[in-house]
Amino acid sequence: MAIDFFWRIPTHGEPSSHRARTPFRGDWFPGNDNLRQAGLGGGGADGFTYIDYLAEIARAAELSGFQGGLIPSFPMTDEPWAISALLARETSTFRFMIPFQPGFLNPVVAARMTASLQRATGGRALYNVITGGGGPAQLWWGDSAGHDDRYTRTTEFLDVVRGVWRGGPFSYQGKFYQVEDAGLATPLSEQDFPEIYFSGSSDAALGSASKHADYYLTWLEPFEQLREKFARVHEKTALLGRKIKCAVRVDIVARATEEEAWDEVRKGFDAVDAATLRQFLGADGGDSVGAARQRGNRPTTLNSYKDLITAPNIWSGFNLLRGGQTQGIVGSYQQVAERLDELVQLGADAFILASTPHLEEAYRVGEEVLPLVRGHGAALLRAA
Repeated sequence: MAIDFFWRIPTHGEPSSHRARTPFRGDWFPGNDNLRQAGLGGGGADGFTYIDYLAEIARAAELSGFQGGLIPSFPMTDEPWAISALLARETSTFRFMIPFQPGFLNPVVAARMTASLQRATGGRALYNVITGGGGPAQLWWGDSAGHDDRYTRTTEFLDVVRGVWRGGPFSYQGKFYQVEDAGLATPLSEQDFPEIYFSGSSDAALGSASKHADYYLTWLEPFEQLREKFARVHEKTALLGRKIKCAVRVDIVARATEEEAWDEVRKGFDAVDAATLRQFLGADGGDSVGAARQRGNRPTTLNSYKDLITAPNIWSGFNLLRGGQTQGIVGSYQQVAERLDELVQLGADAFILASTPHLEEAYRVGEEVLPLVRGHGAALLRAA
């Protein structure tokens, strides 16, 4: 069974390691104008931009065996659609997973944008559909819709995108979208429809995913919880006469030995300030079920990085190091590959991997870990 591996493209800038806090690669760090303009030894720009750095990461991942990359979308990033178009000119086969929240785009415009990108890149665009976690973060985008309404809107959005993609005339009357005799013109309507990776852990999310998603995407969770979640989404999809694959998004720290990997984590944890630790242990806003499931795996007290080890090679403090998801995999190259293989046995068909710094780690993970995942998986199948 072929397993797809995607890498993460840090569109918000990044530090040089998990131990550092100030990002100096890329230029998303307000107040650090001296870093933003750094370049020549005597001062002044040298012509190497943040896009050049992102292009290096995309090329490194492409060379190292990744099928494509996730282009993150947050208030402190550039627009993924624009970044994908730019990086497509810097790569040959690299696929671009574009995350977006459907409520912020007209579905007909989204279909036209995507088909144009597909036509220009030879079909290298994918969707990562995010419905949003509610709370202040959702209001930043100007979206006050309730949790279940957001998923109803997502379902309608994808109904319309699929409908107009066929060329029309397509009409639709929903709660959030109304379309009359719409449809993409040739040759846009002839492009391959992008694969859809769909995130969300609530029943409303699983219902929407079962109708439209090619891949159900989840953060790493305790393995038995993932087994249950995968079973639920397969069951809901089967009721509609469809099949769905599953994908896991996970950060990793992989080194030649387990001791080296945990030492990297320890140094990163030791550099975390007290305020960040208090925020980590406190309550979070929003109504995201997935985020709540992540919070449920936190300890009540935190004195050492070891307090966050929840299972062999699983550490639940990654969002202390860079934000985002909490749980990730730490270990030797072989151990990380074995944990990924276990996830394959649970039902994972694809992975979005990440590690800091993304440039060097793309080579490390692609050259040292990915071949072991495939080899170990083949050995398991032969043994079975």
